[in-house]
Amino acid sequence: MNTSDFDPRLHQQMGELLAEVRNLRDAFRQSEIKSDNSRSQMHGRLDLLVDRVGKVEGTASAVQEDISEMRPVTDDVRRWKLMGLGALGIVGIGASALTFMITKFGASAAGWFVGK
Repeated sequence: MNTSDFDPRLHQQMGELLAEVRNLRDAFRQSEIKSDNSRSQMHGRLDLLVDRVGKVEGTASAVQEDISEMRPVTDDVRRWKLMGLGALGIVGIGASALTFMITKFGASAAGWFVGK
């Protein structure tokens, strides 16, 4: 047998390497556990986000239905407004014409009625 087979430095270095490998394996295991926890939290957040987006989509569809129901009423109100403005314009023109006729021919018409 050779003296290098029983070299204490070689055994010490092998022991240190074995300890480092074990330390690395433990660190890797801890890193995996942290990664698993982080991924679990991320999946939980994504699940919450999916729920929230689903609620928003439901609310948006309900709002769309409400808007589609409101549209005919809004159109009717606009039509009534335009009809009212048109009628008001015609009444205004008629009142202006009547006022003109009364001021222009009112005195002679009153004299004609009183004179009879």
